[in-house]
Amino acid sequence: MVPHLVTALSGPLLDLEEKILAATPAIERWFRLEWQEHTPPFYCSVDMRNAGYKLAPVDTNLFPGGFNMLATEMLPLSVQAAMAAIDKYCPDARNLLLIPEVTQRHPTYWQNVARLMQIFRQTGLHVRLGSLSREVTAPTPIALPDGNMLVVEPLVRSPNGRRVGLKDFDPCTILLNNDLSAGIPEILQNIHEQSLLPPLHAGWALRRKSNHLNAYDEVCKKFGKLIGVDPWMLNPLHAKCDAVNFRTGEGYDCLAANIDTLLAKIKKKYKEYGMKDQKPFVIVKPDAGTYGTSILTIKDSSEIKDLTQAQRDKMIVIKDGKEVTDFIIQEGVPTFESIREAVAEPVVYMIDRYVVGGFYRIHAEKGIDQNLNAPGSQYVPLAFAQQHAVPDLKAKPGTAAPNRFYVYGVVARLALLAASLEMERTDPNPEVY
Repeated sequence: MVPHLVTALSGPLLDLEEKILAATPAIERWFRLEWQEHTPPFYCSVDMRNAGYKLAPVDTNLFPGGFNMLATEMLPLSVQAAMAAIDKYCPDARNLLLIPEVTQRHPTYWQNVARLMQIFRQTGLHVRLGSLSREVTAPTPIALPDGNMLVVEPLVRSPNGRRVGLKDFDPCTILLNNDLSAGIPEILQNIHEQSLLPPLHAGWALRRKSNHLNAYDEVCKKFGKLIGVDPWMLNPLHAKCDAVNFRTGEGYDCLAANIDTLLAKIKKKYKEYGMKDQKPFVIVKPDAGTYGTSILTIKDSSEIKDLTQAQRDKMIVIKDGKEVTDFIIQEGVPTFESIREAVAEPVVYMIDRYVVGGFYRIHAEKGIDQNLNAPGSQYVPLAFAQQHAVPDLKAKPGTAAPNRFYVYGVVARLALLAASLEMERTDPNPEVY
């Protein structure tokens, strides 16, 4: 299933798709060589926007929480990828401790946890859940919508203080499905004898989107040179502002200046590609954080000073009540894909360096220039489930679903490679490698 794409704007994208498909051998060799030099994140999801004139990632999540949204046909591939990932860190692993989010109450999140447990159990691991919540002081059952049950247990530190596990469970590997927005808990610090994945500096307590975007700039320049395309076709322009206070208005001048600069650059690109009717916009969002909170769509810098009190309040606090002052300004990439008359965007999931599936996020109440990761969004599994379907180099651009999905996978892996570079460069203890 390929969603409807506005044909009037599909020309440049079809050209991009054609170039990527024609360069498939070179692209796969390039990725293979890059992964010899860099270690991919343990797992990752990438939100993308298909504008017809460009296809670009707009968010890269190192603690993906939607594995239950993937097509069940992709489970075997997910298991194989998980085996490859675990082998890198603990080849003889027997026990895996999975640490989920603390504040999540929604049953679909726990279905994601159940799917992760299913994947790793099929790799031959014993999997149990350990909670960072102080409220969990004994094994606590959590009911799932399908009638199954999960049990979360309190974490304990080993007598020597060097390991973390459960009362009667000593894992080789600890897998975080908690993005650490609330900070790095003491019990996870100074772990020296186990693999903690992803590493602590991947969490939002330390991670910054601006570092990722800078790494992605580099990756896109190399990739654009490899296949002969303008990197802008794959990369949203961006800028950064620190010390912004939406209560007092401090930092508004920085936001306005960077918005004006980005809008001018986008207009120049539109003119270069003859897109006279396209109106540029930017997205203002926190430099750290996720869950689609604290996001503004801006079409003119004057809008910053005219925000309502409700809009300003929304920009002050993110997940887990954390106040935010550092923001990025990112080129707005409209989505020109739709499913059942609702705007749609692809989200691609990876374990290690392998694409293991994805879904379309759709929202019937949002526009093409708005954030779709909001209450009311729905999910449609991507047809990556067609495992037998490989790219058809003879197909007319834009007509073959496997071709479209292969291109999605290539762009997602570019973001994955950027995340790898980002993690290397921001590691507080690089000598561990």
